[in-house]
Amino acid sequence: MTSQNRGQPSADGIAASAKAAAKGKGLPPVETWDPPFSGDLDMRIARDGTWFYNGSPINRRGLVKLFSSILKKEGDAYFLVTPVEKVGITVEDAPFVAVDFEAEGEGESQILTFVTHVDDTATAGPDHPIRVERDRETGEPAPYILVRRNLEALIDRKSFYRLVELGAEREVGGTAWFGLWSSGEFFPMIPSSELPG
Repeated sequence: MTSQNRGQPSADGIAASAKAAAKGKGLPPVETWDPPFSGDLDMRIARDGTWFYNGSPINRRGLVKLFSSILKKEGDAYFLVTPVEKVGITVEDAPFVAVDFEAEGEGESQILTFVTHVDDTATAGPDHPIRVERDRETGEPAPYILVRRNLEALIDRKSFYRLVELGAEREVGGTAWFGLWSSGEFFPMIPSSELPG
């Protein structure tokens, strides 16, 4: 990767700053960093979780994981943040994709733990809620789980189909809903009246 123009933010510069900042274990404390905005970077996260830089996919998994560790969302905008730099990037849907999950227990005592394509884990519950958006035209559901800070993962289709098999019905606000239990919380997915068949 090469920088765009002299003085403009570059993926190489951000990666170097991120490596320098990520000395300890765990995620860098990006929520405590508030550097000046340095401009937008031609970087995009596609709906399937693929990262692109200058139109080309970033194939180095370690680099993607590094960038994902310094991702920050403010309002509806996404940034890569280091102690000295903040650059805007484009996210098509959610920045992460939940590619698998494990289920322990059953019913109200069920616990669902998800893993993302960048190896984050999140156990669905009060701190990591699941929500479902429905396409206005097709009605097709798109499920998400909050992974960290205010960053979500789109739950991939194969995992969603497995989740449906673990679903249960419960009344919420006077309406019967089909949804999921995890960590003592019920997450409504679709009104029971709209279930097929």
